[in-house]
Amino acid sequence: MSWFVGVDVGGTFTDVVVGASGPALHVAKVLTTPEDPLVGVMNGVEEALATTGVAPGDVSRVVHGTTLATNVILEQRGGPVAFVTTAGFGDLLRLGREARVEEDRFDLWFEPPRAPLRHALTFEAPERVDARGRVLTALEPGAAAEVAARVAAARPAAVAICLLNAYANAAHEDLLAAACSAAMPETFVASSTQVWPEIREYERAMTTLICAYVGPVMSTYLAGLERSLRRLGVTGPIQIMESSGGVMSAALAARRPVATVESGGAAGVTAAGFVGRLVGRPAVISFDMGGTTAKAGIVRDGRPDLTHDFQVGGKGSFGGARPGTGLPLRIPALDLAEVGAGGGSIGWVDSAGSLHVGPRSAGSRPGPACYGRGGEDPTVTDANLVLGYLNGTRLAGGVDLLPDLSHRSIERAIAAPLGLDTVGAAHAVHEVANANMAAAIRVVTVQRGIDPRDFTLVGFGGAGPMHAAQLADTFGIAEVVIPRAAGVAAGIGLVTADLSVDHVRTWPRDEADLTPDAVTAVFGELEERGRADLGDEELSVERSADVRFRGQAHQLTVPVPGGPLTDDDLRKLVLGYHDRYRSTYGIEVGGPVEVVSYRVRTVRRVAKPHPEAQPEVPAGPPRPAGSRAAWFEGSFLATPVFDWSDLHPGSVLPGPALVDSTDTTVVIPPWWTAAVDGWSNLRLTPRPAQDPK
Repeated sequence: MSWFVGVDVGGTFTDVVVGASGPALHVAKVLTTPEDPLVGVMNGVEEALATTGVAPGDVSRVVHGTTLATNVILEQRGGPVAFVTTAGFGDLLRLGREARVEEDRFDLWFEPPRAPLRHALTFEAPERVDARGRVLTALEPGAAAEVAARVAAARPAAVAICLLNAYANAAHEDLLAAACSAAMPETFVASSTQVWPEIREYERAMTTLICAYVGPVMSTYLAGLERSLRRLGVTGPIQIMESSGGVMSAALAARRPVATVESGGAAGVTAAGFVGRLVGRPAVISFDMGGTTAKAGIVRDGRPDLTHDFQVGGKGSFGGARPGTGLPLRIPALDLAEVGAGGGSIGWVDSAGSLHVGPRSAGSRPGPACYGRGGEDPTVTDANLVLGYLNGTRLAGGVDLLPDLSHRSIERAIAAPLGLDTVGAAHAVHEVANANMAAAIRVVTVQRGIDPRDFTLVGFGGAGPMHAAQLADTFGIAEVVIPRAAGVAAGIGLVTADLSVDHVRTWPRDEADLTPDAVTAVFGELEERGRADLGDEELSVERSADVRFRGQAHQLTVPVPGGPLTDDDLRKLVLGYHDRYRSTYGIEVGGPVEVVSYRVRTVRRVAKPHPEAQPEVPAGPPRPAGSRAAWFEGSFLATPVFDWSDLHPGSVLPGPALVDSTDTTVVIPPWWTAAVDGWSNLRLTPRPAQDPK
């Protein structure tokens, strides 16, 4: 049998899923090793293969989701990058865009995040191209070589090249890239036309810079991953989850590492979409709470929402063009919001006496105080342990929980400064974490004009099922699904994603100037690039175009049919834009339309697991495995505790109840009821107010 392995590296735990093109999935969860993530990855893979009895040589592919690129940006661990741009535009990245959102509007000391670039490493090339691609000042080969020599003399770790209007004519960038590669053959070189050739100079330049910034680290990591897997005996291809929800080859990820910035978050949303399709819920909110962060995303009609604007490195990571929240990246990414509110997020009291949770995390080392590994700061995990939600014995990954240490840390750092008892302080930490995570859900729903009550919440991650029902209460969501193996759901997302690659070309034209043959030719060029990346096997192609009213600065993306286009297809493209504009902004606007950019996503389907539903047998509550006191509605209640492995399809669990498994714990509040479906998922629904407990 041909097996596949999914590996998701989080801030606290590394999750491994082993499966084949059938219903069975096997999981392992080990502590992440932050000093060298590869150690944790290989520990997890070896444990999972040994547990399942799968020989390494029978693994047909390994799919990896990683936060490495994000961590390099947030922790500024990348090496010095040389930035090469058009003469006169050397301050492009330092100027950026002055924009403030949310509470930043009122912050007198607000400072936007800065690009990881030293001004001394900015170089200007004597060239100029206009927005239509016409050469105004030619770049001579000798001048390109001279710029490359000056860059080489500065000894950067990587080079980012972004010339003005290069998306319209890549010749000068290609010349400079070749000159830099010749002068520095061992140095990572990224040019904007190879990374993402799309309109908007600042965003394109930042995307290229970040690609170069994380490139050397990512290349080294992926090379080490391949060596380690080969030594183990795994010979199948290695693939990396990309931010847009597909997977790409490790070789392509090494060349375009910026595409992996939201690798881990994308895996979770992909998993939520898979679960939603499985249970017949095409509209779901993905809620993924791990050890370090919480992420929220939207799936509609069975497909995750996609954005082409993403912000990273600010107070959180956000899609949907939220200016001012971080460094802007022009890459296809699942439209999600990520905040520093995970199980390991630290609770702290500021000098004004206000309680905060995150964004700093205890990670896996030293970890929460209750891990007994030297951590002294109270975390969300410590609060949940004090409140009785967590089993006070052992977590996955061989972690023993020590409740006394949780009580001590919360008393010292939270309760004493705020004048609360320990339980009240723990509940406050829990509630602040919920508020932070609710803000992430609000970003992808209410702030997009989406009513969250029309969706099912899919909650997962090691900590997510403890908070999912309370978050659903916040928004009036009437159904929560907690998938079986919720603690490693992102790993399931990895092995259920198809291979894909995205390409774009900016070619602005008024609707009156467009011809079917010209537009078909642009899409054909992009499709050929996709085939070159994915091979000649059977592929599917998804087309879209960015359209705006003439004179506007921003555009909306509209789907385009495949094959040779006709005049009627172009008319439908314009009508589709009007429909999208009306649904997005709620108003009808007329005027000439301009098509700006053309997008193609090329997809190659892969074998994936196919879970089979078991028949549901109507029954009352099963026999609990035990009981523990858990905090609900202002007091501790004796709460039955069930072992998830003992539950069968059709079981009904009225709240309050707790469900323990090897990878997570599910909290069912008193006003909710859980039922086990045919796939052993827990389906939570609130009881009517008149229904007695």
